[in-house]
Amino acid sequence: MTDHGRRLQLADELLRRFASALRAAQLYSASHPLVSRNIAGFNDTLAHVVGHQPGLTLGVVGGEFVVGDVPLPRASVTMRDLLRRLERAGVERITIAREVTFDEIAALVQALAAIDGAAAAPELPTWPHIQIGRIEVQQRVDAPVADTAAIREVYQDATVIAGHLWEITQREGRPDPGQSHAVVDSLAQAVAQNRTALLALTALKNYDTYTFTHMVNVSILTMAQARAIGIDGPQLREFGLAGLMHDIGKVRTPSDILNKPDRLTDDEFTVMKRHVVDGAEILRRTPEMPALVPIVAFEHHLRIDGSGYPAGVRRDGLNLATQLCGIADVYDAMRSQRKYQQAFPTDRILAVLQKNDGTQFDQHLVRRFVQILGIYPVGNLVRLNTGEAGIVLRINPQDPHRPQVRVVFSETGRRLNRPYEVDLLRSKGGTWPTSVQIPLDPAEYSVDPLQLL
Repeated sequence: MTDHGRRLQLADELLRRFASALRAAQLYSASHPLVSRNIAGFNDTLAHVVGHQPGLTLGVVGGEFVVGDVPLPRASVTMRDLLRRLERAGVERITIAREVTFDEIAALVQALAAIDGAAAAPELPTWPHIQIGRIEVQQRVDAPVADTAAIREVYQDATVIAGHLWEITQREGRPDPGQSHAVVDSLAQAVAQNRTALLALTALKNYDTYTFTHMVNVSILTMAQARAIGIDGPQLREFGLAGLMHDIGKVRTPSDILNKPDRLTDDEFTVMKRHVVDGAEILRRTPEMPALVPIVAFEHHLRIDGSGYPAGVRRDGLNLATQLCGIADVYDAMRSQRKYQQAFPTDRILAVLQKNDGTQFDQHLVRRFVQILGIYPVGNLVRLNTGEAGIVLRINPQDPHRPQVRVVFSETGRRLNRPYEVDLLRSKGGTWPTSVQIPLDPAEYSVDPLQLL
């Protein structure tokens, strides 16, 4: 690694530690062990970054961080929360001297954590070895995460953090709870504000980051189902956290099995199945991880008829979060392009979920899942019975086979100058489309589905 690359890595780690410390201080009392542990992590990383320099300045320039003289190329979900908090406080830079004490660092974290959406910049204490550069702040209101570009950024950042959590778990034996909660909070907010766009993003297929996008997708799909049946608030976030962490036990799966381009042998699959036990063990040992999360990691491959694995484990009734996560897990795995498996269309996946007359999956939950996603989910490019192609805009819960569509390509594949919208459920026919024939690959049309929404 180059010297610049190393400095960039250290700067990124420092900001993540800072954000985790703030997050812990916001959620728990000052005496809580998770708070002191996260502040200690930030303090230790700071000492490492400062080294023999007189001190270090953390600056905010144009909505991005600069650590010393190292600009961070983009702000992740965790760091955007840190950015928002500093902006609300009117903080432009924080200069920390090498002689700073742990108590001063702890006081800084607590002071910033206490800022909770204040309309005017609050007063901050002063410390001997910490200097705060302020800017004039009249009023700051966070823009809602509602537009497609913002949703895309939330999703992409969540995938990056999922990869970071995976690496931390491989290295340290357990994930960072602060980062885990931060990414789920961000996704939960997005689910509440623009579920349609977020669900559309989960359909984008990228084999190279499958492990991390799968973590994020299952979290989103689990929370979307939970919210649709009335679960919200802290419990919704627990469901999302369980979805995010359901496969974390695979960090212990040998890489030659986890990344094998072909189907696994019976012996290899036996090894792979250990991830449910490993995941539960890792999460049980992770501080401040809700009890639901290791339960779902252990159970998410069990089915209500007693099939699945771990073998020989039976439950009188599976946890609701387990069932929602299990549906999300199967759905996302089957629709994803793999080196050894073509992606299945949604109607085929739903047929699998509905098989065996409800012996494996609760059919009430599956029906609700279909109502949320539709047979042809929002953001899917589809061919219509007229030969035209369009993007699915909305689902019709009364008939998931007949969504509302924006027609953007003619029957010859020509991009329409004036796209039009049609509700297939209420279409009168004639020259107007009335049904979907097949889903299409947007790559063949060289379009980004989200740009067509």
